[in-house]
Amino acid sequence: QLQFVESGGGLVQPGGSLRLSCAASGFTLDYYGISWFRQAPGKEREGVGCISPSGGRTNFADSVKGRFTISRDNAKNTVYLQMNSLKPEDTAVYYCAAARFACRYDVRYSYNYWGQGTQVTVSS
Repeated sequence: QLQFVESGGGLVQPGGSLRLSCAASGFTLDYYGISWFRQAPGKEREGVGCISPSGGRTNFADSVKGRFTISRDNAKNTVYLQMNSLKPEDTAVYYCAAARFACRYDVRYSYNYWGQGTQVTVSS
């Protein structure tokens, strides 16, 4: 059974950190770029960033650049989104998506797999 599952979401205070995980089962992530997206209530889904299949390249949206990093452990078939210096405006449901051989965080792109999302709330 193919599964692509995010975890690690929760409630964090402004300025805090959180690490999200995206784990695949039933298929290998080795050939997939992994992208992260988020969707806040009442807003459209937006791209956060992505990591290339090898992990050698990452790209980020301006809104999170310098605060968020993406890494991957292909041996564990897992990708991570490290979020630092969190702000209330980072509150959203976060999703990961896999695209074969591509590192893109464009919601219009056709991704092979999507996770179900995990809630991140930044509030004091």
